[in-house]
Amino acid sequence: MKRSTEHDSPRLREEPEQFSLFGESEPAKAVEAGNAPPVGRFSNFIVYVDESGDHGMQTVDPSYPLFVLAFCVFYKGHYCEKVVPALEKFKFNHFGHDHVVLHEHEIRKETGSFKFQNRQSKNEFIGQLTSIIEAGNFILISSVIDKLRLRGKEEQTANPYHLALGFCLETLFEFLQEKNQDDTLTHVVVECRGSKEDKDLELEFRRICDGANRMGRSLPFEIVFADKKTNSPGLQLADLVARPIGLHVLRPTQLNRAFDVLKKKFFCSGGREKVGEGFENWGLKIYPVPESERPR
Repeated sequence: MKRSTEHDSPRLREEPEQFSLFGESEPAKAVEAGNAPPVGRFSNFIVYVDESGDHGMQTVDPSYPLFVLAFCVFYKGHYCEKVVPALEKFKFNHFGHDHVVLHEHEIRKETGSFKFQNRQSKNEFIGQLTSIIEAGNFILISSVIDKLRLRGKEEQTANPYHLALGFCLETLFEFLQEKNQDDTLTHVVVECRGSKEDKDLELEFRRICDGANRMGRSLPFEIVFADKKTNSPGLQLADLVARPIGLHVLRPTQLNRAFDVLKKKFFCSGGREKVGEGFENWGLKIYPVPESERPR
C-alpha cells in the first residue's frame, strides 16, 4: 500500500510569531508540517520513548498482561518553541517551580508531589495537562505486546521490549522517509532502567539499526539514555501517553478520554486529512496481531 506523503497533527491555536530556532529562511508552513530541509547531519525530529507494563515473560499480570512502547516524535522547532514553554508554564502555575517531574503513575495514585486538595483540583490539573497534549503537534508511534497471546507463539521466549522496539523503529523510519529525513541522524531518547537492562537495550537497538529489521537495511538512529531524574518535557509526555494506549487495547469499549485525544496523533495511512483513522497496524502495532485484523 502506498503511504500518503503528508501527515501532521491538527494545528496549534494561532499564536504570535516567535523567533525561529533554525533561522528566518524557513517557511512557516514547512516548519509546521516538519517538511523543512534538515540542518546539517541531524534530522529535524527528536524522539522520546517510554513504556507501560512489565516486559518480563515469566510472570504475567492478568489485569494488565500488556507491554506498551510509545514513541513521541517531535519536530524540534515546535518542541522547543511551543511544547516546552507550555509545560514549563503549567508547572509554575501548579507548583510554583519547574522541578517537578510528571509521572503518570504518581498522578493517578496521587503520591509524591501530586496530592490534590480535592477531586475538582485533580480534574483541573488533568484537564490542563490533557490540553497541552492535545495542542502539541507530535506524531505517535506505538507497539503493544499481548504477553498472554505471545506465550502461544514461536517467539514466546523473545523479549517483549525488543519486539516492540523493532516495530517502532521500522515505523519511525517509514515516517522519516515521508519527510525526506531518512538520510540524516535522528536521536531516540529513552529513560535509564538499570545497567544490565540498558546494555541489553543498546545492543538490541544497534542490532536492529544495523539491518536486523523487515527492510533489511541500516537505520539512521542513535539511542540516548537519560537518567530517571532528568526533567525532560519530552520524556514526561511520553510517560503520560503509554498507559492510555494499553488500556484502549485491553478494554477498547471502555471510556478513555486520554486515548480519544491520542488517536489523532498516531501516524496513519490517510495523512493529515484522515487523522484519527487508519492508525491500526500502522502507527499502532498490536502483536500478536488479533485474528480479526490483517497486518499491513
